[in-house]
Amino acid sequence: MGRISGWMFAAWGFIVLLKAIYDLFCGEPESNQYSLRPWEFVARDQWLRYGGFELVYGLACLSLAWLLFRYSTFLPEIIQRRTQKPEVSLF
Repeated sequence: MGRISGWMFAAWGFIVLLKAIYDLFCGEPESNQYSLRPWEFVARDQWLRYGGFELVYGLACLSLAWLLFRYSTFLPEIIQRRTQKPEVSLF
């Protein structure tokens, strides 16, 4: 279960990290396409703050995935429990 969660966080963190890098260096808000002047509705500072949040969020997801992978090494693969025989037997 730990590895499945780790892979999910790793995939999501990688996607968010790639989008953050795109937004920080190449991207711009969609409102720039509809305004007369670029950066009229959303300021560049606000956009960089949003990209920074995405970057931190993606790194946090990747670090959580790494912690889950590390934690899953301590977990056993299969849990075997002893079966108890019932105290009352009808036959």
